[in-house]
Amino acid sequence: MPDLLKSVEDGVMKLTFNRPDAMNALSRDMMGAFSQSLEEAAGSRDIGCVVVRGAGEKAFCAGGDVKSMAAGRDQDKTFEDKVHDIRDRMRVSELLHEMGKPTIAMVNGVAAGAGLSIALAADMRFVAKSARMTTAFAKVGFSGDFGSHYFLHKLVGTSKARELYFTAEILNAEQIEKLGLANRVIEDDKLDSETMGFAKKLAAGPRVAWWHVKKNMKVAEEGSLAEALDSEAARMIRTGETEDHKEAARAFVEKRAPVFKGY
Repeated sequence: MPDLLKSVEDGVMKLTFNRPDAMNALSRDMMGAFSQSLEEAAGSRDIGCVVVRGAGEKAFCAGGDVKSMAAGRDQDKTFEDKVHDIRDRMRVSELLHEMGKPTIAMVNGVAAGAGLSIALAADMRFVAKSARMTTAFAKVGFSGDFGSHYFLHKLVGTSKARELYFTAEILNAEQIEKLGLANRVIEDDKLDSETMGFAKKLAAGPRVAWWHVKKNMKVAEEGSLAEALDSEAARMIRTGETEDHKEAARAFVEKRAPVFKGY
């Protein structure tokens, strides 16, 4: 079986980390397929939403493959080559966060280390009641990667983010929800159906508007108020020119649900 499973249903691409015996730890093959699939989703008009989850019931993703690290792979590479390689793999976080489509991490178990980082990179996190989250990096003497420093402090504040890095505390679903790391906490047996149902509604929505929403959010996260207002003004006019907006306006007048076409 491949390390990453991919399926498409009603405009939703579901990507499943498929190493349940290894807590879905990230392998080279998995990361290559994951990056390629996200690139495909980002560029496809047939995909309106992306959902990422882990196979089995124990883990979303336990992060890097520590056994492989302990074996000393890539020790013959230069420092620069190693930096290039890991930075290339971390592209997946940029794709999840910045592609012009909604992305959801379906956290069905443990999300640790880089696995947590990937979950945080998604637009939203739907979390099972049995789920756990931890930065974990300190436990193996690492500083952390895949954008977790960027995402975590924006979600919980810089002081709490530092604490979670320094302690590698394991958070339960109640703590995850209280800290604002979960959009929804869901019963384990309903996690897949509720997440996919939500994702399909997004995929059936005004996809051009979603693209511009995400661009606006990027400007708001990184720029000034004036830059955010400039972006909103231009994108508001652009989305007002779409057939989806015109259909929604007609549907409002006719008191019916709009049928979006994605253009």
